[in-house]
Amino acid sequence: MSTMRLLALVSAFLFSIGTAFAQISTIAVAANMKDAFNEIAIAFKAGGKPEIKVVYGSSGNFATQIMNGAPFNLFIAADEQFPLELFRNGKTTDDGEIYAIGKLAIITKNSSGIRLLDSKVDIAKAIGKANKVAIAKPELAPYGRAAVQYLKAEGLWDLAKDKLVYADNIGAATTYVVSGAADIGFTALSLAKSPEVMKQTSFLLVDAKLYEPIKQRMVLIKGAPQESVDLYRFMQGPQAKSILQKYGYTTP
Repeated sequence: MSTMRLLALVSAFLFSIGTAFAQISTIAVAANMKDAFNEIAIAFKAGGKPEIKVVYGSSGNFATQIMNGAPFNLFIAADEQFPLELFRNGKTTDDGEIYAIGKLAIITKNSSGIRLLDSKVDIAKAIGKANKVAIAKPELAPYGRAAVQYLKAEGLWDLAKDKLVYADNIGAATTYVVSGAADIGFTALSLAKSPEVMKQTSFLLVDAKLYEPIKQRMVLIKGAPQESVDLYRFMQGPQAKSILQKYGYTTP
């Protein structure tokens, strides 16, 4: 084989590797979306799209990481505040789109003996009986912020505040209850409806009038590859919306 032909083959091989790597989009997804987005990612890939790398966590932490140059291509957040902050700082292509409205729920582990009934008095009794109440850190996680708003609106903050255990994101707060580390907790309805969570817990939907609407926005980060743009558009389509609705979200 001639040297020129060998170099051509090596170049073609390296180009193919580079192209493959370029196709892997890294997506930052708020923890409340984990089960729903897992299904969305499968549906997206089933349409012939390439693999994507998904990282779950708190919206606040992701916003800080993106501000500091973390290599995310699409940010699917749990609120509007953090994506719009990135937009104002010139990190995104535009101000993005609201893709879902989230709902807050209270969960309790079935083995705890604590029952959740739909009245302020019954919820107060449940909190009073609990040793620990799990919420996500309100400064990092919109569902944690909504939980604090609810407790204050219902006059339950003083009863609950000394029992609160704070998790970095809503997924971790949910795990505290499932594992028994907390007796009750506040979570996203989407996580409360997860089959694995429902095996061990019961949930009560919180009155949405008692906290600010959880408008969940997504934004493309500047320089995002075409695969991220395709996923961004897919999130606004009927297939993704159907999955989101299955997990209790309201869609635009």
